[in-house]
Amino acid sequence: MHIPSAPTAAQHILSFDEAMARSGQSGGYDAEKWLYVPDFYADYRYILGTRGDRPLICIGINPSTAAPDDLDPTLKSVQRIALANGFDSFIMFNVYAQRATRPADMERELNPALHRENMAAFAWVLAHGGPSPAVWAAWGNIIEQRGYLKDCLQDMIGVGQRYGAVWYTAGARSKRGHPHHPLYLRADSTLDRFDAAAYCDSCL
Repeated sequence: MHIPSAPTAAQHILSFDEAMARSGQSGGYDAEKWLYVPDFYADYRYILGTRGDRPLICIGINPSTAAPDDLDPTLKSVQRIALANGFDSFIMFNVYAQRATRPADMERELNPALHRENMAAFAWVLAHGGPSPAVWAAWGNIIEQRGYLKDCLQDMIGVGQRYGAVWYTAGARSKRGHPHHPLYLRADSTLDRFDAAAYCDSCL
């Protein structure tokens, strides 16, 4: 269980560039296999995944406790589905970078600085995601927890357009149109194309 220790605006937050430059230096995991930014446990996380040439970029709402070699059930499901759909790696990314196991514990006000660095991280992920990077929308109903999450997602869609991102979902969408969360998906679930911009307009 991770409960935020303080609002992120009251903490020292590494920029994405700083965190990326230091990644792999803290030890404790195989940096040739794992991508972990920042590379130490903190109240925020930009990126967690495995290195490869063709990653499936999975988008949740916010990070929980997962770390290299210590994936939680959601991340284990993400990895299984990525491999089953022909990807050689996975990247777990989030609409907002603050760690909170219970989404209800997320901060109520957006930290613009944290969001800005998270978008820089997303641009980096897409730039290294191969041609037409595959982005899997997988946040479930949790996106309704905070009003600022829609704005964050719209910014992500804009970044994705610059890099030719192709959006997908897996499994049935909810009655309100939200993408299925990975946790309870079958390991052989396939990906379906997803119009993320239309979803933002009609479902949020």
